[in-house]
Amino acid sequence: MADPAANPRALAPLTPAEQRVLSALGRGGSNRSIAAELHLSPRTVESHMSRLLAKTGCASRSQLLLWSLGQNQVR
Repeated sequence: MADPAANPRALAPLTPAEQRVLSALGRGGSNRSIAAELHLSPRTVESHMSRLLAKTGCASRSQLLLWSLGQNQVR
């Protein structure tokens, strides 16, 4: 897994929308189910996921979930 501390973009705070998507991911949601839960389009969820992956330096949803657990981001 990429070291988020080595990635300057990892220091960028997560937006409230990104935090909601990340929380839904932590509950096991697919993009489609996250979109339905948060009343968003699936494409919007994809965009949030892409930004989350870029900000954290993670290469996959699984890595992102592990990162978030280590950061206490998933509630």
